[in-house]
Amino acid sequence: MDSSEALKEFEQAGALQKGHFILSSGLHSDTYLNKSIVSMYPDRTERLCRALAQKVSNEIDDSIDYVISPAMGAIIYGYETARHIDVPFMFLERVDGEFQLRRGFAIKPGARVLVVEDIVSTGLSAREAIMAVREADGEVLALACLVDRSGGSVDVGAPMISLAQLNVAAWSPDELPAHLEGTPAMKPGSRGISQ
Repeated sequence: MDSSEALKEFEQAGALQKGHFILSSGLHSDTYLNKSIVSMYPDRTERLCRALAQKVSNEIDDSIDYVISPAMGAIIYGYETARHIDVPFMFLERVDGEFQLRRGFAIKPGARVLVVEDIVSTGLSAREAIMAVREADGEVLALACLVDRSGGSVDVGAPMISLAQLNVAAWSPDELPAHLEGTPAMKPGSRGISQ
């Protein structure tokens, strides 16, 4: 599956949306990728994650011990990718605003970890997840995601493997382009923390 085929999965699910959106980062955009809509369809999710697992296998020479994803949005995609790689899966949760392994999850020191995200925009959540894995003594081999909406420009602090890239502009609230000024904004993200 190439980048255009992956994005077509989002389009066909009605998950590549146009309008005025406030992203989890607090930035505004005229394009939103609603991964929750995609995950409504197990067959679509399976195809995307199988393709992501294949791309990871093609790009990482080391064996992977675990796949770890940040809660909540990336859990389905991380689990399904781990299933195709055939390794255990865990997820991180925020405790006092910081990602941690909970619920009895633990990794062996030096374990080789693939962090799986859904959509990467600014890379903030990805960097926080990578830092949490490193603080748990894991070795992060890469961050894999369905879509990198920075077009490859964001640095997450580890090699990034994306199934698709999309260069989507995002603006701070005080620098909105004319086509967004005065239009009502929707806030579909779920991070729920202040920036």
